Amino acid sequence: MTMWATVRLRPLVARSTLPPCRRWRDTGAYIHGVTCSPSPKVSYNRFHTTAICSPTRAFLLTGRNSHNVGAGQITEAASGFPGYTGTIPKSAATLAKVLSGYGYDTAAFGKWHNTPVDDLMKSGPFDQYPTGLGFSYFYGFLAGETSQYNPRLYENTNPIEPPRKPEEGYHLTEDMADQAIKFIRANRALTPDRPFFIYFAPGGAHGPHHVHKEWADKYKGKFDMGWEKLRNITFEKQKAMGWIPNSTKLTPIDPTMVKWKEIPEEQRAFQLRLMEVYAGYLEHTDTQDGKVVEELERQGLFNNTLIIYVLGDNGASAEGIHGTIDELLAENALPSAYQQQMEVLNRDFGGLDALGSQHVDKMYHSSWAWALDTPFKSTKLVAAHFGGMRTPMVMSWPKVIKHDPTPRSQFHHVCDIAPTIYEAVGVQFPTRVEGAKQMPLDGVSMVYTWNNVSVKERKSAQYFEVMGSRGVYKDGWFASVFGPRIPWAEANETRMREWNPDTDVWELYDLTRDFSQAEDLAKEMPDQVAKMKQIFLMEATANKVLPIGAGLYTIYYHPEEGPHSPLTEWKLYEGLTRIAESNAPGFHSGQNSLATIDVEISANASGVLYCVGGTAGGFSVYMDNGYLYAEYMSTLLYRYIAKSTTPLQPGTRKIQVRLIFETTKGLGPPADLTLFVDGQQVGWVKARRANGIWVRGRKASRVQSDERLRAAGEGDLMLALKRHGVFATWPAIELMPSTSFRWTLCQNPAEP
Repeated sequence: MTMWATVRLRPLVARSTLPPCRRWRDTGAYIHGVTCSPSPKVSYNRFHTTAICSPTRAFLLTGRNSHNVGAGQITEAASGFPGYTGTIPKSAATLAKVLSGYGYDTAAFGKWHNTPVDDLMKSGPFDQYPTGLGFSYFYGFLAGETSQYNPRLYENTNPIEPPRKPEEGYHLTEDMADQAIKFIRANRALTPDRPFFIYFAPGGAHGPHHVHKEWADKYKGKFDMGWEKLRNITFEKQKAMGWIPNSTKLTPIDPTMVKWKEIPEEQRAFQLRLMEVYAGYLEHTDTQDGKVVEELERQGLFNNTLIIYVLGDNGASAEGIHGTIDELLAENALPSAYQQQMEVLNRDFGGLDALGSQHVDKMYHSSWAWALDTPFKSTKLVAAHFGGMRTPMVMSWPKVIKHDPTPRSQFHHVCDIAPTIYEAVGVQFPTRVEGAKQMPLDGVSMVYTWNNVSVKERKSAQYFEVMGSRGVYKDGWFASVFGPRIPWAEANETRMREWNPDTDVWELYDLTRDFSQAEDLAKEMPDQVAKMKQIFLMEATANKVLPIGAGLYTIYYHPEEGPHSPLTEWKLYEGLTRIAESNAPGFHSGQNSLATIDVEISANASGVLYCVGGTAGGFSVYMDNGYLYAEYMSTLLYRYIAKSTTPLQPGTRKIQVRLIFETTKGLGPPADLTLFVDGQQVGWVKARRANGIWVRGRKASRVQSDERLRAAGEGDLMLALKRHGVFATWPAIELMPSTSFRWTLCQNPAEP
């Protein structure tokens, strides 16, 4: 995912871009390079994010450490610990809030993953939406990811539908670029005296990897050598480009990772196509970035525009584990096998060509992520190694910054972007914003590096932490702990249960000599380790990181305490759509429920009664030719359908759907799904594998037209009943009158 900021001063534009999970080091071998690379610029090869998305964005937007502003974890996994609330305080005004006070037009496009999920209601509150945090305009999605073909879009605070359908060629990243261009043109046409600030954060190349086939086909055969050889090729090109020092050592593959030779021959076409789609998606995303840059050139603004281009909000993602057609499998700790996935892919979607399409939410093999993080160890979600958090960054401002191909090697962090922009545009950071006393900035301006490649770095310390994985930088030294989770492997229950941060083994690296963390000096220098541990503890205490592992509290140890509606009973009415999963009745681990639907049924009725989720996973109750169905879909691989034994008779009917899990503890216990009509049981199925945490995860909105799947809405809840036929896209569904719905969540729903 690219993030970039464009800031236009009274003389200048600052544009800040942040893409998720994109790597310039990808470009070392065969993947298309970044658009702004030929332009006058300076680049940074020791620039860092966190190892996960929401915290990185909070760092960038506020100029403060993420835990310090309550963003130590993604918003869906927020908890009551002070550093993990998911709410940015008013004492941490964002770049947009400050710049708007100085007369800037401000706009955000794309991914916004910093709004508390329990605020996602049409009635608000809206103070944590982009517009509440300082942006005068927002166009994008309020989630970690979304479908590129059927995104769950918002304009400002209003949920909207995409302007076109996938069949008409729609793609979200293209739409984003078009919207950003419209914003620039409106600014120039109507308020040419105002500078502007644009935060451009496309969903690419975060999962799901969605791109049209012709883009993926450009890379056919480019990765046939496998991930180890790709990494070697990338490493040599990085040195030849001068991107990394010649003394850099290429770190070996982790013993727990899968080697290319271990992939059976019959599975390689699948693994290769996953990577080809990613590469095409990356190029496609960068091409859209380039369209916005071209508009700045057309308007005569480019030379006096500061563009800050951060190539990823974390390292390449290993969340695809063994390569998958449905990323939610790993997120919900559901097992999968190549044979299972290919059976679904071939039977339902036409084979490998469906990868990259709207039909699946694919993610490449975790070992491809390791190759994309060359020359470092580890991947996204690891704050101990630079594979999780070092990402290339480029700044361009032709009028001020002299082009220099030599990378800046001063140690810097994403929290340094806000101070850089403030200094560049000549803004004095306010002590109060809208009456709230402001916390000091934690970042350090990078302006001093623009025209002096060898200047001594001014950032002396920086901590890192994600779900117990942690590290600290101090004056050239880096000490770290890997943490309890191995992102590229299935969850190890024993490892998680027995983890004790007090007994973690620390690593130590001298970064003045060791660019890639190839040599662990911890055993040789225990005194330095002890010193660095103390520095980390001081930083963690000052920045609300403690207790260590708090980021795991709701995502692993107590998912029942994660953000959710306080209601135990809902009464919903026809026409309600786009109810966020976090505010709707739940259908994942341990949430027993009884849904009661009063409805007028016609003969041979067909259509949806209600549904939540999408193709990645969901729950739906529908009718087809008079029969009543309920489907519990734990990703594309685990689908369970209850069907009434006979068609429902026309007239007024009371339909009840009961879901009871075998236990309310743990992730994904089996559940009984039972259908009742007018008090009589008419259908039942055992859902043997339930969604452990989310039914929507990436919010990949899509409704299939085949009769087996009736899930709709990208993580949002929809209530509907179509009069005739099988529905294709839910926004067009008609609603039958006199339909009402009532949900009750309870320990053991009684017999109707």
